[in-house]
Amino acid sequence: MHFLTFTLKKSKINFLIIMLIMLCLSVFTNAQSNNKNVGVWKKVNLGKQQFELHNVIGERTVFQNQQVIKIERDLKAIPFDSTNIEKTVDEPHYAKLSGLDDFENGTIEIKVYSQLQNPAPYSAIAGFIGLYFRIKEDDSAFEGIYLRPKVGRVSNQFARNRTVQYMSYPHAKFDTLRKIAPFKYEGSAPVALNEWITMRIEVNGETAELFINDLKYSSFIVDKMLGKNKIGAIGVYVDIGTIGYFRDLKVTKRQLKVKPTSSEKVGSI
Repeated sequence: MHFLTFTLKKSKINFLIIMLIMLCLSVFTNAQSNNKNVGVWKKVNLGKQQFELHNVIGERTVFQNQQVIKIERDLKAIPFDSTNIEKTVDEPHYAKLSGLDDFENGTIEIKVYSQLQNPAPYSAIAGFIGLYFRIKEDDSAFEGIYLRPKVGRVSNQFARNRTVQYMSYPHAKFDTLRKIAPFKYEGSAPVALNEWITMRIEVNGETAELFINDLKYSSFIVDKMLGKNKIGAIGVYVDIGTIGYFRDLKVTKRQLKVKPTSSEKVGSI
């Protein structure tokens, strides 16, 4: 009888030990899964530059006789939900320029080319393509300016006015900004799909200006950016339904330029 009791107690102890081991393995596996991308992003080289692919599928390739980086959003890494667009776009899906994590003020210039995926994964795709900057190391915050080239030259002015988009992750995505300040963070630009577009963003303190195709004057200005992260990395971005090509990325860091206070008054007419 004592032997049977001892055997039962021993079996119970062994069972508890096995359950504890399984629980530890489960916690470890989940931790590994949740951090599977930390420090192990796939890297792609273009000339002397290297890019980390954060939640995008990409490669270096030859396009129109030019060496380029080609990227598309990885929908397995960050799924898209057409019934919950605000929560599933403007996310950290981009290719990060390696070796530059301290951009605060200066110039970012890039040539971009946007194509639509066929078949389209979503009916309202517009060739979303652009730049992220001041990206926090853990991807938890950044600023962004991007284009919707599909509507840049359409005959509908309302749609044209949504060609350029500013956003600040994570609290001020496009839909939020449309609700709190309609058209303040969007604008027009003479761009289109299936052609090379030069984007140049001048970042200075709280402001960011976008210049298109070497035009003398900016097409779009954010007079007060909304992000709290003031320094970080730079990346090239695409969103749902876009095949994006990028080349000739140039970054120039500079000190904050203190601009004189403008006395210009702007009123309604």
